[in-house]
Amino acid sequence: MTDDDILSEFRASEALLEGHFVLSSGRHSAQYLQCARVLMNAERAGRLSLALTQKLPRELRSRIDVVVSPAMGGLVIGHEMGRCLGVDALFLERPTGTFELRRGFRLEPGQKVLMVEDVVTTGLSSREAIAAVAREGGEVIAEAALVDRSNGSVDLGVPFHPLIAIAVPSYEESDVPPELAAIPVTRPGSRKA
Repeated sequence: MTDDDILSEFRASEALLEGHFVLSSGRHSAQYLQCARVLMNAERAGRLSLALTQKLPRELRSRIDVVVSPAMGGLVIGHEMGRCLGVDALFLERPTGTFELRRGFRLEPGQKVLMVEDVVTTGLSSREAIAAVAREGGEVIAEAALVDRSNGSVDLGVPFHPLIAIAVPSYEESDVPPELAAIPVTRPGSRKA
């Protein structure tokens, strides 16, 4: 899939939103990628997951024992990546604000994990999820995501393989431009402010 093909999938599903959004990271943006919309169609989710799987180096794919993703955003793409890779897909939850495995999920000591996210902006959720996998005994050997919104600046401490990089400006609350500040704020992410 080319970048244009990928963006066409987002546009076709009305997943690229315009307005004033507070992202899960706390930063403000005039655009929001609602990956839940692009992934709501199983065929589209499968196409995107296959394209993302194909972007992973072959040597890396052969080492992955299990996929882990943070709920909520990473759930669908994580499941689809597990299917493409032929491995189980687990997810982390934050029942008390800290990521943990629940529902009987567990990792074997040293199990090689591919962390899968929908969108990465600052990498905060990813780093928290990677730390949770380490606490559970697994080893994250790489991260894959549908979208890199970090403008190439994110450092997750592991190799990062996004399907597409989209340069959409985001701002700290104190630096929101006046034209954006004039628009009512929407908080579409899964993390509470």
